[in-house]
Amino acid sequence: MGDLAGQPAPLVRIHSECLTGDVFHSLRCDCRAQLELSLYQIAEEGRGLLIYEHQEGRGIGLLNKLRAYELQDAGADTVEANERLGFESDLRSYELPGAILRYFGLDQVRLLSNNPEKVQAVERAGVKVVERIPCLVDPVATSQAYLRTKKHKMGHLIDGL
Repeated sequence: MGDLAGQPAPLVRIHSECLTGDVFHSLRCDCRAQLELSLYQIAEEGRGLLIYEHQEGRGIGLLNKLRAYELQDAGADTVEANERLGFESDLRSYELPGAILRYFGLDQVRLLSNNPEKVQAVERAGVKVVERIPCLVDPVATSQAYLRTKKHKMGHLIDGL
C-alpha cells in the first residue's frame, strides 16, 4: 500500500498462511487477529507491505497441521505435536519474503512480528530491520496455551503469558 520509498522505513508483515485461523476463524491461534492488526496498522500509516507466505502449519502443510491438531486435542502442545509427526517445530523458510523485499527495492523495514527468527531471516536476506513492532493481540482462553508454547518453546516475544 502506498509509496514504500522514503522514511520512516515501511511497515512489513510476513504472514504465514493459516487456513484454519485466517479463513475459518479458528480460536486455537492468534493468526487471523495478527493479520487483521497488521492490515489495520499498514492502512493507518497509509503505506506498507503484507507478504502472505504459503507455509501452512509452520511449513508442514494443511493435512499435517490437522494431524497435529488431533495430537493437541490429546494433550500435546503445538511443538510436541509437530515433533511427534516427525517434523521440526518450525520448517518455514523466509528466503522468498527476502527476495520480495529486495524486488521492491527495500533495504530497511519496520517488521510487524513477535518472532525473532523472522527478524534474523529478513536481515540474512540483506534487508535491515530498523524496528521490530510487536504484533500482539488480546489472547482468548482457547489460544493461551498455544501462545505460552510459542513464547516459552519457540522464543516468540509475547508479554503477559
